[in-house]
Amino acid sequence: MNHAEALRYLAGHINLEATAGVIHGLSLGHIQNVVGVLGDPQDAFKVVHVTGTNGKGSTARMITSLLVEHGLSVGTYSSPHLERVNERICWNGEPITDDQLADLVTELARLVPLSGVEPSYFELLTAGALLFFAENAVDVAVVEVGLLGRYDATNVVDADVAVVTNVGKDHTDGQGDWQMAVASEKAGIVKPDSFLVLGERDPRIQQAFLAEGPAEAWVRPTDFDVVTDRWAVGGHVLDVRTPNGTLDDLYLPLHGGHQADNAALAVAAVEAFFGRALDHDLTQAALAGVSTPGRFEVVAHGPLVIIDGAHNPDGARAAARTLADEFEVAGRRVLVVGMLAGRDPVEMLDALDARRADLLIACTPDSPRAMPAAEVAAVARALGVMTEQIDDVGAALGRALAVSTEEDVILVAGSLYVAGAARTAVAHLTSE
Repeated sequence: MNHAEALRYLAGHINLEATAGVIHGLSLGHIQNVVGVLGDPQDAFKVVHVTGTNGKGSTARMITSLLVEHGLSVGTYSSPHLERVNERICWNGEPITDDQLADLVTELARLVPLSGVEPSYFELLTAGALLFFAENAVDVAVVEVGLLGRYDATNVVDADVAVVTNVGKDHTDGQGDWQMAVASEKAGIVKPDSFLVLGERDPRIQQAFLAEGPAEAWVRPTDFDVVTDRWAVGGHVLDVRTPNGTLDDLYLPLHGGHQADNAALAVAAVEAFFGRALDHDLTQAALAGVSTPGRFEVVAHGPLVIIDGAHNPDGARAAARTLADEFEVAGRRVLVVGMLAGRDPVEMLDALDARRADLLIACTPDSPRAMPAAEVAAVARALGVMTEQIDDVGAALGRALAVSTEEDVILVAGSLYVAGAARTAVAHLTSE
């Protein structure tokens, strides 16, 4: 099959990301059956497995860059994609090509029926990524969890290094001791032979991960952390401490103090993987080359346009804080916001500091789980925010550009689906 046929084949499988995201039956049985008929490709390479409420995508990219710069062949599996499904499966930082994806899906279509199960879209892609990595003889795969951890399809792997960014309010009803419940599910990626690198700072929550009995553990801030974080043009300059010493003057071309925390976690994870200190020059080069599409990404100037996939309150607060701390905005602040159902729109808008915005344009993400723009707009107006409603993300961004001057800032946020659609639209809109 060709690339278009491959995408149609994938689309024919239930997509829990686009529906309710529910884990049916709390079992890894389906994915185990699928990888079984593929020859258990997950056993062919070492694995760095990454989970966390926020920052896992950025951290995975940094880990990949560090491993590649230190001479390894690296596969990376992430989700969701922003614009093209190819983004989910990368080799040394480059997405799988259309022809490679077509060949891979053709092989899956031939072999998966032998498993006796009907995998979901995510299970199929996960198995395909693992097969692609095995067939290309990668040294290590950096695998980002899709949902929580314990029963996520990616947990068919056994982590050599299990990395946890943090535990926040997402994929939870917020009832009872929700934070410990979320931590317990994320902790499922920690296996007896895993080296745990734990970024969560809360000592009580840390215990949920340590209770899984990893072979070894480094915990923030005791074992590793950011020593100093200095703003620089286009990013930050960091000094990072690990049990192996301190790496000074690491330039990170990303905005936000949270990205400095992610960098420290990535450095610690790769040192844990190698069992030694990292080369300073190689580490500098690796971090200096990192990009994180859709994560506080500056995509245009005059007006300044920033796209951030912040999809939960912690992520929204980080975006608002980064904008306030690192950018001087002489003009107005315009928000383009869309979110998925299940979010508390008041909590999300307050986290984005929407009450101080000069204009909010509500839009609807392209997802069956989308919260209608009318609902977001109604909440924004009730908060006293000047608000417009334009369902289409691209059209909403176009309206924001039309009413903005060169001194204004436009922040697009609320969902990775919104971020992806905005990235697709922005090149055309800013060139007009």
